[in-house]
Amino acid sequence: MIRIVIAEDQRMMLGALGSLLNLEDDMEVVGKASNGQEAITLVNQYQPDVCIMDIEMPEKSGLEAAEELKGLACKVIILTTFARSGYFQRALKAGVKGYLLKDSPSEELASSIRSVIAGKRVYAPELMDDVYSEENPLTEREKEVLELVADGKNTKEIATELSIKTGTVRNYISTILEKLEVKNRIEAITQSKEKGWFK
Repeated sequence: MIRIVIAEDQRMMLGALGSLLNLEDDMEVVGKASNGQEAITLVNQYQPDVCIMDIEMPEKSGLEAAEELKGLACKVIILTTFARSGYFQRALKAGVKGYLLKDSPSEELASSIRSVIAGKRVYAPELMDDVYSEENPLTEREKEVLELVADGKNTKEIATELSIKTGTVRNYISTILEKLEVKNRIEAITQSKEKGWFK
């Protein structure tokens, strides 16, 4: 019997997924979580074979939870509406065994779970196409600067934190805007979030 924990913040979706998987002869849903933190607790409590996780959830996202569960016996499958290559790349780094989209046919989920249990990896084909085309163009230092901007820090605070001059920070910011082809800091932050480039 394949034991499953599901993490999904939309109650109706959570209930539907649970019912659907419990209909399978070889599957049993042992826990349901409404956020990433609950998912981690349930995985530690029930030691399931698989944890199916949405990405955008309160308290902890599915990706943050997957990163914390990395290395455990439980295999993580991301089930999301977001076909963003940045998210996908982050999921791969977290060691997830499956990344499926919510608009896939329901029977695909059960067969994907069986494939993952058999040691295979299952990724939505539309993600495979663009996974290599969407690399973050920023250097490590530029990423650091942008993350501090996203944290609400001003030029002076960033300069102090990174032990560099304020002029250097301004140069970094204009380079970031140029590389991301955006007009201002807000757009740079939004784009990086959408592509899943922030840690």
